[in-house]
Amino acid sequence: MTDLELAQGLSALVTGFLLGLSLILAIGPQNAFVLRQGLLNQHVLPVVLFCALSDALLIALGIAGVSLAIAEFAEQYKPALFLLAAVWLSVYGLQRLRDAWRGNAALQLASDERGSLRSTLGAAALLTFGNPHVYLDTVVLIGTLSLQYSGLAKLAFGAGAVLASLAFFSALAFAARLMLPLMRKRHAWRVIDGVIAGIMFMLATGMLLAGDWL
Repeated sequence: MTDLELAQGLSALVTGFLLGLSLILAIGPQNAFVLRQGLLNQHVLPVVLFCALSDALLIALGIAGVSLAIAEFAEQYKPALFLLAAVWLSVYGLQRLRDAWRGNAALQLASDERGSLRSTLGAAALLTFGNPHVYLDTVVLIGTLSLQYSGLAKLAFGAGAVLASLAFFSALAFAARLMLPLMRKRHAWRVIDGVIAGIMFMLATGMLLAGDWL
């Protein structure tokens, strides 16, 4: 490997990391779910790994060239995809609104009751793969931008984007653990669940607008 190839690889790695971080920093259903699991201190590591590996899979597909096919499919079925996503986000938002009203999360935390790993990862999967923006950001956008690279630099670009996901989800879960003492109060949990519900409804509205339903 020449010095030039090494420099190009490092530059592509940093570019991929910054791009991945800029895409994932926007508040979304996946981020809200990871934060909530971190606050509940339930299956945190499996959830972080699942979300990071899911992003890695989608990024790899995009860099492998699937971005062109996905872009055509997404454009053709855009209204239906975004409508389904809006419905799912609204359902999840209603669940969080219900918990905010009942104070379920505070009771769950106090009793140390744990949801099953299967149901938790199932919810993570729905919030990850049921969101059209995940495909547009990871497969289409990152995949398209990777076309400017080749060889080692292309792999480094993808690796940087994957590292951004892993770093962000890990930091999000860690930050949530620092907030655990505050979260043992019923009122605090009601506020958190209420905010998450609001975010879900805003995202659902955005999906309807993106799909030309509003």
